[in-house]
Amino acid sequence: MKPPRDTALPHSDEPKTPKPKTAKPKSGKQPSPGQAPAAAPKGGSVGEDSQGRLISLDSLGTSPPGFRSGFVALIGRPNVGKSTLLNHLVGEKVAITSPVAQTTRNRLRGILTTPTAQLVFVDTPGIHKPHHLLGERLVQSARGAIGEVDVVVLLVDGSELAGRGDGFIVELLRNCRVPVHVALNKHDLVPEGKAWALEASYRDLVASVIGSRGGSRGGGDDGANDGANDGGVDEGDGPTQGDGPGDRTARSWPLHPISALSGAGTEELLAAVAADLPLGPHLYPADAVSDQPEQLLLAELIREQVLTHTREEIPHSVAVSIDRIVDDGPRTAILATVLVERSSQKGILIGKGGSMLKEIGSGARLQMVKLIDGPVYLELFVKVVPNWRRNPARLAELGYRGD
Repeated sequence: MKPPRDTALPHSDEPKTPKPKTAKPKSGKQPSPGQAPAAAPKGGSVGEDSQGRLISLDSLGTSPPGFRSGFVALIGRPNVGKSTLLNHLVGEKVAITSPVAQTTRNRLRGILTTPTAQLVFVDTPGIHKPHHLLGERLVQSARGAIGEVDVVVLLVDGSELAGRGDGFIVELLRNCRVPVHVALNKHDLVPEGKAWALEASYRDLVASVIGSRGGSRGGGDDGANDGANDGGVDEGDGPTQGDGPGDRTARSWPLHPISALSGAGTEELLAAVAADLPLGPHLYPADAVSDQPEQLLLAELIREQVLTHTREEIPHSVAVSIDRIVDDGPRTAILATVLVERSSQKGILIGKGGSMLKEIGSGARLQMVKLIDGPVYLELFVKVVPNWRRNPARLAELGYRGD
């Protein structure tokens, strides 16, 4: 249920369903991160991709011979640059970014179509040790994506030596059924002469984990995979094979030094990832960049400004709900509620004379104008909901279900 509203709309009383600027699958139903559309429109045609997932074939155009398509999970610790990389690869802002760890809370999809492939990137929440139910659901969401995609890109901070957090994620991916690429981000920050040692720390980390199951970088004999099944792991004998020139065992994890900020090395990463996708048709229209609901994108733009302008515990205690979107003709009116857990946090967000809330609203409105492609009126409310991060019903209402 939406928070109660006792303020009349400033423009029109007719609610508006947002007109998505981001594309949805032509079937009309959004797929899960690892699943193509489940059904085609009435009278439309349905096909299957290489993994048996249903896709709509209408209005997607003809895919050339040898075309590859699939889902790519961006996995890593918080604040290693996954959202920055996603925005750079897609060429548009589809995920918010900030210096605050755990910025990403939802699985966000960005779509990149090239002449030879269509890559659907899934930006996941950073994997970390959770301290509340919200954190548990975010980590659950990230871990669940591993078993629902065609390729995994493990993003690490390549300007630092491999650490325990990286080791935890590598161990999590140990029995991954699909190809894994390790992207060493922030390569532009690496001092001259230090690159080899930093890269070696990650190569050794990967070798120590995947080598212990009977393989090594570049191949090896087909030993049986051990370990518990966690959605994306293989309990069968030997590796899972691909279907083309990108064939690799899941035990071979190439390293790619990149900079998500400058784009250095990302073309090489894209080529390598695309080569590991299965053969298949377009899953989305070629001009699509995301399939996220516009209301989610609007809420994220507001939360991004909160992250930018506040400090300490405020960023992690905030959620945003879009209550109404009203089209009055010349401009779009958006009413949103910012949820916090304590009255002191509400006071900080509002600021003296409403100055902080006004600054947050102004910054969000500038980004919304680009998304809506027209003038925007934004009205923000702040509401105290004690312990919402530990309330299952409230988390479900806000869309944090962990799936």
